[in-house]
Amino acid sequence: MTEKILDRKNRSYSKNPFIESLFTADPSAHVWGDGRLYVYPSHDVDPARGCDLMDQYHVYSTDDMANWRDEGQILSSGDVEWGRPSGGFMWAPDCAFKNGKYYFYFPHPSDEKWNDSWKIGVAVSDSPVKDFKSVGFIEGVGGHAMIDPATFVDNDGKGYMYYGGGGHCVVAELNEDMVSVSGEVHEMDGLVDFHEAAWVFKRNGLYYMTYSDNHHGNNNLCYAISDNPMGPWNYKGVYLLPTDCETSHGSVVEYKGEWYAFYHSDDLSNQGVLRSICWDPIVFNDDGTMQVVTQTRNGHPKLSDSPKKDYSNVKIYGSRQVSEIEGTQLVEQKDAYEGACLRSCREENNSKIVFENVDGFESGFINLGIYFATESKLAKCSIFVNDEFVSLLNLVFTGSWRTFDGYSNITMQVEPGQLNKIEIRALDGDFSFEAISTEEYFN
Repeated sequence: MTEKILDRKNRSYSKNPFIESLFTADPSAHVWGDGRLYVYPSHDVDPARGCDLMDQYHVYSTDDMANWRDEGQILSSGDVEWGRPSGGFMWAPDCAFKNGKYYFYFPHPSDEKWNDSWKIGVAVSDSPVKDFKSVGFIEGVGGHAMIDPATFVDNDGKGYMYYGGGGHCVVAELNEDMVSVSGEVHEMDGLVDFHEAAWVFKRNGLYYMTYSDNHHGNNNLCYAISDNPMGPWNYKGVYLLPTDCETSHGSVVEYKGEWYAFYHSDDLSNQGVLRSICWDPIVFNDDGTMQVVTQTRNGHPKLSDSPKKDYSNVKIYGSRQVSEIEGTQLVEQKDAYEGACLRSCREENNSKIVFENVDGFESGFINLGIYFATESKLAKCSIFVNDEFVSLLNLVFTGSWRTFDGYSNITMQVEPGQLNKIEIRALDGDFSFEAISTEEYFN
């Protein structure tokens, strides 16, 4: 039974959206030297409060395109000393690697007059997923509506910073330190109907810029090609059709010999301010042009048979081990973990599930998994650790209240070396609670 429930942490197929637990958008995908693919998205905070309150960047990684690891939160507006006093406005980010360091770039206003005070902030780390420290912002870039930083490091080691919004896209060459620019900022020539969401990659000696166009509320993702990273660009057309979101934003990356388009949609929430990131293969023609991406929901087989995961570090707490419950009841259910579940968890019942003795492990840095069944299209719960709110989690439709195939997770900090209290409160929808798992992460 333990192996059966933990198999949900190791899927054989991907699906779209590929991150369901939290709402994420604006995915920037990169492959670093360890062979994993990393995605740096923005975070649509739930309950929906609009893009002005976006915050709390998480990072996700994979080695097979089907199983994604939440590496945890790496930065929030509270970490940015120079930023807008009331926080929020942590929009589409990007990351680069050079000289043994990872550079995380993010747009953020420095003043309450947010659209006139955009700057490109930088945080630096020795790791792609942790210990990022804000080191200020790049002098000489930013300004009115100038957002969406995208970085590109060429084969000769030169780095470039692209950014823009409101119909303008510019580039500046980065100095060797990757936190300052060399010379003037240059306007990009040849981009047809540019709106925002710049991204640059290189393939077969050609430079590609992708971006969203100005079809308000129905953006395409377009692309242009150049033989120089600073342009001028030759517009080639649309490669991703609208996803029914107010905005569109994406990235393109090669991984293990195949090319992939990353983008966001609102398929999970049906709300344009609660988006979710997706990926699908992208095909290049012989002349280097890109075919329009086929957007899927069913996903694709994982790239390879990953080594069987070692679950010895995982602890499971089933519904029979709950310390306290309200607004739900324990019922026998043979298909559930240990043959029981907590039925009909819903907000109207003030349903609450409490575990008092959850191991914080040595580091206190854990991945919390929730196992469930639900007939709701999208149920939700809120997570509290030691009486402090941490996050909302999405619990996506499994087929019925007895179809125990649901798994949602988040990586977070708890008190290390001691027992912790974890509380789950039901919000939207109706779900049957099965178990939680905790796993110490060593990233």
